[in-house]
Amino acid sequence: LKESKRAVNSLRDIVDDDDDDDLERVSWSGEPVGSISWSIKETASSSTSSLEGQDSGLQKGSSPYAAFPKQVSSYSLSSLFKGRNKLPSFQSLSDALSDTGVKNYAPELRRPKAEYKDYSSDWSPKDTVRRMQRGKVCSLERFRSLQDKLVLLDEAVAGHDGNVITAVLIFLKRTLRREILFRELELRQVALCHLIHFLKETGEQKLLLDLLRFLDRTEEVALSHYREHLNIQDAEKRREFLKGCMALPFSAEDASHIQDHYTLLERQIIIEANDRHLETAGQSELFRKYPRKASILNMPLVTTLFYSCFYHYTEAEGTFSSPTNLKKTFKIPDKQYVLTALAARAKLRAWGDVDALFTTKNWLGYTKKKAPIGFHRVVEILQKNNAPVQVLQEYVRLVEDVETRLNLATKYKCHDVVIETYRDLKDRIQLMAYKCKVERGSAEEEKINSILNN
Repeated sequence: LKESKRAVNSLRDIVDDDDDDDLERVSWSGEPVGSISWSIKETASSSTSSLEGQDSGLQKGSSPYAAFPKQVSSYSLSSLFKGRNKLPSFQSLSDALSDTGVKNYAPELRRPKAEYKDYSSDWSPKDTVRRMQRGKVCSLERFRSLQDKLVLLDEAVAGHDGNVITAVLIFLKRTLRREILFRELELRQVALCHLIHFLKETGEQKLLLDLLRFLDRTEEVALSHYREHLNIQDAEKRREFLKGCMALPFSAEDASHIQDHYTLLERQIIIEANDRHLETAGQSELFRKYPRKASILNMPLVTTLFYSCFYHYTEAEGTFSSPTNLKKTFKIPDKQYVLTALAARAKLRAWGDVDALFTTKNWLGYTKKKAPIGFHRVVEILQKNNAPVQVLQEYVRLVEDVETRLNLATKYKCHDVVIETYRDLKDRIQLMAYKCKVERGSAEEEKINSILNN
């Protein structure tokens, strides 16, 4: 404190110097306020009075930290002198202040306004993109001309950073007219793809459709319009919407899908109304035993087919809810139909329907079992639905590959199939080994003994 007090008081020797040629005049607020010597006198006098008052307060027993001045001056003294080397006394003042704790209570003094510089105004588009890539916050509002905005976009694309490209596109979307934005993006396919994806993600459907129409992408316009059906919950309104979509310029393949979607929803509405009435009235034993868990409306085609095979399997082909009608109308492949029907009838444990599903007749009237999905798949589906061993054995026997048949028979404990297969292979060793796996005194053991004794 004493050293600081002496250093400040020594300013009077500097001020009293009559040679003012080495001092420059500075305008602090835009208007001349006097010479530098006048500013220093004011600063020194105020600092001296402040220090003396604090010194007296310190002698009265106050805390020593209160003796430090919070701000000695509103000016930076080092900037007031041109010939800093000519004034060694001032250099010692700076050293004295930096060597003590006073610097913690006298922050760096504000520089004149002329020394400030708006660095953000000097950022080029390339520098701006680099800052954005590093996660720095920077304003894009300074890019006002169309040329600057396009250069900024090109730099963002050249940086290969999707987040930066999207941020620049949002800025351009907000500050440019649609016609200008669309025209420029047509020449920049990477940025165009980013904007289309961004509009799809944010759900800005109107702007997306305008952009696609400008680009003459009619099929994409139709598909984007078609996607709006996902936001329509009411089945009747969705049906009417799909009916209107059929007139849009879809490709041939997409047009058939839209037609099928409309037809399926129309069928679902009819089936749902009829089944809800039957379930409410309690007229159907099947609905009483297996109540519906959800509505059939807006369900996929495979789910609708499973529903139809579960509740309407025996209906005539002329009804909308008939499985065969659905298969014919929507051209469902045989494999898909058999898989779905098998799962539905096995869940109901209707083994007669399962048997009829695979039974075919040739032109001579002979019957045989045939599965377009392979009988090993049939066995797996039946086992998942807890089919009895007698039913499983019947279909395990129909598996053509011997190794697969043995594996399935062993896995699901179809003993008769395993024994018969080893008998046909005349594998006495495997048959004797399998004898140890069956229960003693069982029918399977007697069958093995009979084969071994033959």
